[in-house]
Amino acid sequence: MRKAGIGLWIAAILAALIGVSSLRYLVLGVAGAPDNVAANTYARTGALVFHAALASVALILGAFQLFPGFRARWPAWHRRSGTVYVISCLLAGVAGLLLAAGASSGPIATAGFGLLAIIWIGCTAQAWRLARAHDFVRHRRWMIRSYALTFAAVTLRLYLPAAIIAHLDVVTAYRAISFLCWVPNLIFAELWLRRAAPFRTSPPLASPSRNPG
Repeated sequence: MRKAGIGLWIAAILAALIGVSSLRYLVLGVAGAPDNVAANTYARTGALVFHAALASVALILGAFQLFPGFRARWPAWHRRSGTVYVISCLLAGVAGLLLAAGASSGPIATAGFGLLAIIWIGCTAQAWRLARAHDFVRHRRWMIRSYALTFAAVTLRLYLPAAIIAHLDVVTAYRAISFLCWVPNLIFAELWLRRAAPFRTSPPLASPSRNPG
């Protein structure tokens, strides 16, 4: 439990740092983006700023949702921030899908980031649907998957400088990172869900009570 708590805090700190730094797009626009990102065909339509801003909000808010104490102590805030998280993910995912289609690194990067956007939207929508159905165990499972994909914003920014330090070709590395930034995250989330006892089984949805006789 202590290791899990440390891991959560590390993830939350990284999410906050990346999320806050990415909000610079609201001020600088495309001019604040790296050259390989700004070269995107649809970057200057506003899709990049829209995606970065909303994904940053999701990244920061989602980190708080991971802490059980936060959910237990402030349930109303958990619901409100969770709603903002879901809306941010869905809208950022749509913008991300547009940006994936305009990736200047070619069809491999388009496929990588496009699949990320589609699966991100799907996982988040499923988590929201289950919350509305009051199936909170399955809701948490899908929300963990959703945040694993949201966290791609962090892993992407860890891989890019690592590729530069390793003197790899930027375009080739970017194509690989379009998958590496989220596939391992999702695999890790699935493995963790299999080991975490509260998530192994989910009780059925509560059926309406019946009056005897």
